[in-house]
Amino acid sequence: MDDQPLVESQATDTSNPFTAVPIEVTVCVGRARPIIRDLVSMGENALLTLDTRVDDPVELFVGERLIARGVLEEIEGDVSGQLAVRLTEILQLQASP
Repeated sequence: MDDQPLVESQATDTSNPFTAVPIEVTVCVGRARPIIRDLVSMGENALLTLDTRVDDPVELFVGERLIARGVLEEIEGDVSGQLAVRLTEILQLQASP
């Protein structure tokens, strides 16, 4: 009998069909809290000030669950101008009780 436990990562388990299901990840760059009067009076080219700065971390959500934090980066090369998120922190993704 082998005393070492078999450890298999769920993320790389190809026998589980759910690992191939695409999900939508929302990246939150900041929040704005205007009063309704200001919001409805905004027109094209109006600026809505956020509570964050350009270099602040962004938050990644699946549904309403925070899953990670990262920093925005611009991809270079053929897709210049395309944004990406470099993950800097991945939260524990354990099921809620």
